[in-house]
Amino acid sequence: MKSASVSELKSTLKGMSQAQLIELCLRLARFKKENKELLTYLLYEADDLHAYLDTVKKETAEEMAAVNTNNWYWTKKGLRKILRLLNKHVRYTGSKMAEVELRLYFCTLMKGIRRPLFKGAAFDNLYNGQLKKAEAALKGLHEDLQRDYQVQVDELK
Repeated sequence: MKSASVSELKSTLKGMSQAQLIELCLRLARFKKENKELLTYLLYEADDLHAYLDTVKKETAEEMAAVNTNNWYWTKKGLRKILRLLNKHVRYTGSKMAEVELRLYFCTLMKGIRRPLFKGAAFDNLYNGQLKKAEAALKGLHEDLQRDYQVQVDELK
C-alpha cells in the first residue's frame, strides 16, 4: 500500500468533521506507543517547553545514574538507550533550542561518569557526535542564544 503525501492528507483532513478527526486521533493513539506519547506531548506539555525539558533532564539523569559502568559493553549500550530517548524527545519538541539544551546536558552527564570512558574510540565518537549535533542545531538559533550556548559547548570540548 502506498502512503499518501502530506498535502493530500491535509486536504482530506480539512474536509472531515470534528468527530471524525477525534476518532482518527484516538485510533492512531491505540496502535503505537510513540503516537500516544506524541499526542500527549502536543496536548498537555507543548505549552510549557521549559517544564518539559526539566522533566526530560530529570529522566535522563535517573537513567544515567542507572547505567552499568562495570563493563564497557553495558556502559555503551546504556548510553545508546539514553540517546534514543533523547532523540525521541527532540523530535517531539521540534525546537532547536530544546535540541541544543538536551544534547549539551547529555554531554555534561557523560563527562560526569566516574569511569574514564574516553579511553575507547566508541565513547569518544559518541560524545563528539553529540557535540557536533548540538553545534549544528546551534546555528539555527538567535544570536544571543548562540553566544550563551557556545560558552557551554566550549567548556565541554
